[in-house]
Amino acid sequence: MHHENQNRDYMHKQYLLGFDVGSSSVKASLVETESGQQAASAFFPEKEAPIIAHKAGWAEQEPESWWQYARMALAKVMSTTGAAADDIVAIGISYQMHGLVCVDRDLRALRPAIIWCDSRAVPYGQRAFAELGSEQCLSHLLNSPGNFTAAKLAWVSENEPEVFNNIYKVMLPGDYLAMRLSGSVGTTVGGLSEGMFWDFKDNKVADFLLDYFGIPSSFIPDVLPTFGTQCTVCKAAAEELGLRAGIPVTYRAGDQPNNALSLDVFEPGEAATTAGTSGVVYGVLGQVGYDPQSRVNTFAHVNHTASDPRLGVLLCVNGTGILNSWMRRNAAPTGIGYAEMNDLAATAPIGAAGLSILPFGNGAERVLCDREVGASVHGLNFNIHSQAHMLRAAQEGIAFSLAYGIEVMRQMGLQLTTIRAGEANMFLSPIFRQTLAGITGATIELCDTDGSIGAARAAGLGLGLYKDHREAFASLRRSRIIEPVLADAPAYREAYERWTAYLPK
Repeated sequence: MHHENQNRDYMHKQYLLGFDVGSSSVKASLVETESGQQAASAFFPEKEAPIIAHKAGWAEQEPESWWQYARMALAKVMSTTGAAADDIVAIGISYQMHGLVCVDRDLRALRPAIIWCDSRAVPYGQRAFAELGSEQCLSHLLNSPGNFTAAKLAWVSENEPEVFNNIYKVMLPGDYLAMRLSGSVGTTVGGLSEGMFWDFKDNKVADFLLDYFGIPSSFIPDVLPTFGTQCTVCKAAAEELGLRAGIPVTYRAGDQPNNALSLDVFEPGEAATTAGTSGVVYGVLGQVGYDPQSRVNTFAHVNHTASDPRLGVLLCVNGTGILNSWMRRNAAPTGIGYAEMNDLAATAPIGAAGLSILPFGNGAERVLCDREVGASVHGLNFNIHSQAHMLRAAQEGIAFSLAYGIEVMRQMGLQLTTIRAGEANMFLSPIFRQTLAGITGATIELCDTDGSIGAARAAGLGLGLYKDHREAFASLRRSRIIEPVLADAPAYREAYERWTAYLPK
């Protein structure tokens, strides 16, 4: 009898479903409502999804492929858990930012999506920034129009008028997935802000930019709350996915705001950080602001309101972990692994005995005003410096590059106290962690989560299962906490100031 009850309880577990639409795959996760713990995750395809590039600098994907990937990933997690259609209570969506999807009145995609890493729209954004003026753009959009969704749409208008003239609505990748789930079209303030369609000064759609680009305001979908019932699964989608009709979609956000949410980063002074090939710091600002030099991007965070602003300030440094992997291949002892590299680097002192390395060897850096300065080594002394010093200086240089961007954020009013990250990539290195904590003065908390799990937990928040984000993310496990070592702060500061002196003026 005891076993029967156990089985019945298992069969009647309820789940939150999270989707994360990336450019390499779509991931699905189920989170148990009662425990808040991940029950299963899967992604599809298992090899990286194709990106269409008809010309250099172009990057497109078929929106239909995202739907099919989501269907396959969902089937896998449902099978793994034994969940039934009635066991899913809400859906949350995370998605690759800045993409452009154009649909006609039958809600069919008119062309492949132009995704985030496509650079064809750069001249359109630059021209708008110059002609509208930096003050107008930065005070209203908080960014240059740049290479974002609005500029991509301006490219379509000029180069594909037959497509442009048949557009019913434009949307972001997450809006497309929600549309396929529900048969209805909507977006969020966060989505509009990342596309440069939102006017923060006037708290409405940025009509001045639409007018400049010749974009009809009717192209913009209805604005829905980030949390709350945005739409519900329609009968056709339910039959195709093996779900029940009527499940509410209660959350959606772009991947960087969602990554922050996944790490329980909601309040001013908190930041989410990643440091793989490139590095990202996403800090929460408690007032509307921007960098006059546009070295960072600013978007509406998931909990932003006009009366209680929460802005996500996004710093991206292209050259971070790619330097560390280059050092492993080219400067470390042959065959050494990253753990042994860290041990060797730790034998050198803080500041690497005067050796400084700039990691900017992976393209133009936004934080350096879009200059391509290359990586460089400074202060090398043949009599005292060894492989250990080189390896340490590289890791310190990566941490310093992120700290430099954090200084830009501080100039905007963001007082960083907590950095959260996954225990992966550069955050596996004690030297990197200690250097970043030491130079920023922030506590680093490493957590075990990902975007689709965060989207699932956020769906519970949008459904009202949790009273606030603290309850929604109470089950988030912190695997390691790194406090800055006050005694080491002067040595880190001296090394950082020497490092910054080598930056191009």
